[in-house]
Parts: sequence; structure tokens; C-alpha cells
Amino acid sequence: MTWHGGLTKRKPSGGKRRPYRTKRSYERGGHPAETRLGEAELKVERGRGGNIKMKLISGDEVNLSDPATGRTERLKILGVVRNPASVDYNRRGVITKGAIIRTERGLAKIVSRPGQDGILNAVILTEE
Repeated sequence: MTWHGGLTKRKPSGGKRRPYRTKRSYERGGHPAETRLGEAELKVERGRGGNIKMKLISGDEVNLSDPATGRTERLKILGVVRNPASVDYNRRGVITKGAIIRTERGLAKIVSRPGQDGILNAVILTEE
């Protein structure tokens, strides 16, 4: 688990500041889904206030939209070309928002957040 508390430990002068309280459970964060290419696998997690968060662990199909025609079709993902979010994600082929993937119709950019929404939506990239 990661911790999203904002208790600073240093003063502007550089001196140490003692935290005024301990960690709270509502400051806890979850682990990132780090969606990979593979057979579709979904994980459902309970969020704060009873909300449900769908985490896509792996996926092999994408809803591909073509802005020129306004049509959307479901296609197979052939591979992850690059991920500008992180050098590590790029190396491992993790799919996040902004990742460039290869489909049967060409290159596409992921526009959804698979670790938050549980779905892969993409927009086809125009060849220039």
C-alpha cells in the first residue's frame, strides 16, 4: 500500500518538524493496476464511500474510435509500441492513458484510464 498523507517532515529553514498525528486509514492508497497485454482480466475494488473501481489487469481488445468518420469498433491489440508515461512502463509494455498501441487498423492512442475505468478506449492516429 502507498500512503497519500501530507505530513511534511522539514521546516523551510531545514529543521525537523514532528508530525502532529499518525497515519490515517483514509490516507491509504492502492497499488497501481499496471495493465498488460493478454487475456482479459478485471479486478473489482471497493473505493472510499462504497464506490466501485474496476481495474483492468490485462486486456487484448480495444474500442477504437475514428474521429474522421465517427465510428467505433472493437479490435485486437497487436502490441504496445511505446508508453511515454514512464521509461519502465515503456520497457515492460504496460498500457496506461497516452500509450501508443498497434491494432489491425494502424497505430492508436489510449484515451481511457484502464487502471481506473476497467476498459481500453483508443483513438486512431492519423498518418502525417
